[in-house]
Amino acid sequence: MKLFISVIILTAVLLGTAPPGFGAVAIEGVAFEKTFQAAATQLHLRGVGLLRYMYFIKAYVGALYMRPQDDASQALASAPRRLELQYFHAISAADFAEATTQKIGDNVSPEAMASIQERLKTFNALYRDVQPGDRYALTYLPQRGTELSLNGQPLGRIPGDDFAAAVFAIWLGPEPIDEDFRDTLLGVR
Repeated sequence: MKLFISVIILTAVLLGTAPPGFGAVAIEGVAFEKTFQAAATQLHLRGVGLLRYMYFIKAYVGALYMRPQDDASQALASAPRRLELQYFHAISAADFAEATTQKIGDNVSPEAMASIQERLKTFNALYRDVQPGDRYALTYLPQRGTELSLNGQPLGRIPGDDFAAAVFAIWLGPEPIDEDFRDTLLGVR
């Protein structure tokens, strides 16, 4: 009987359906922890999703972390949050910079874009080429700014609530890279 229960728990963990607070959640063979400690703030996994390009190419998987008391409407507010993205394909730093600028422009007003322009240039210069299996993370903490890291190594931090809202809008805003991906990360789908 103990073996049977152990097999069921192991299967649940591997499929990402383990009970809350137990292990990690896996999607497409990629594991995401259920919590993340950002300075003094513990963030909890809100949702995980798969982003497909042209409906059939698996581009990357992602996980969104927020405080338990924050709801989906606060994903672009000045609340702490973290987004992790693990890639299935090689992508150049130049492609990241171009896509970041374009998607932020799709989600913010021209005035807002002008106000973050210099910080966006600094942010885009942080990008590195990625290979399959690499993981970028964006972590926003009020008064500290938005940190970009690659495979757990910090690359830099950009100040401003407005900048955080703009960069997270790429995935969570009104014109996200993919609406299903956004809704899955936010836990509303």
